[in-house]
Amino acid sequence: MRALLALGLCSLMLLGCAAPGGPAPQTQAVGFLPYPPDPRIRLEAGAEDHAARVHALLDAAVARVERVHGLPFRAPPSVYVCATAACFARLVKTPGLTAAVVADNRLVLSPRLFSVEADRLPGILAHELSHVHLGQRLGHYTPWIPVWFHEGLATLVAEGGGAEFASDADACTAWRDGRRVDFGRRDVPGQRHRAEAFGLSIHEFYRQSWRAVELLRAHDPVAFRRWLSDLQEGTDFHIAFADAYNTDLATLLNSLLDSIALAADPVTHEGCAHPGPQGGHRHR
Repeated sequence: MRALLALGLCSLMLLGCAAPGGPAPQTQAVGFLPYPPDPRIRLEAGAEDHAARVHALLDAAVARVERVHGLPFRAPPSVYVCATAACFARLVKTPGLTAAVVADNRLVLSPRLFSVEADRLPGILAHELSHVHLGQRLGHYTPWIPVWFHEGLATLVAEGGGAEFASDADACTAWRDGRRVDFGRRDVPGQRHRAEAFGLSIHEFYRQSWRAVELLRAHDPVAFRRWLSDLQEGTDFHIAFADAYNTDLATLLNSLLDSIALAADPVTHEGCAHPGPQGGHRHR
């Protein structure tokens, strides 16, 4: 895989993600207005221009999700557009996000995505709609599916949206330092393995997860489609993978990462799968 050019973006910018908890569905609707041109969109008063921007992007984003996931949405997605930070904070209790899919599978967008982060809106919209799509079939941010796969698949759909603030070189350096996603570790309810479990920043975590999912698709597109289809029908994550690829996930993925680097060290020209000196975890 060819490494992408590192993006010179500010690491203080914020992400979107599926968010736990949140107000009850009937509470979420309070204060929102319908957007007449598109019944999938509801908006806070004052967000009319924001809603128009979402409307212009929504069909293409839905198509991208359905193309990668291989199945249609079971229901039209619901997108809530906030005009104010207070609106977003009322619905999304997790700090530091610019978009989130809350527990009843509704997508909420922060006003930041229409101002200081407006260039990120197309990618973030597609990324979050991937979470909505999977949630419609398997439940909100399904705990039996590893976090790395949730985020890697969503970033694949978004063609990098959500992983902009770490480059391939950053992900490679983390991998070489021994800070890497453990793709064989299982997630269960009450024990989710997020970035901090692997000593990664959230940006490095998204980047490594995205590249891993991308590698699996490139290695065998037919097996990837079967795996994803079976997974969305409710088959166990690891069983579905073994049935599709005829091996276990960690064995194949670590083998791929041993042979195809996420990026190469500019001095040694070694790939990510060839660890250098082991250092301590960097502060995040």
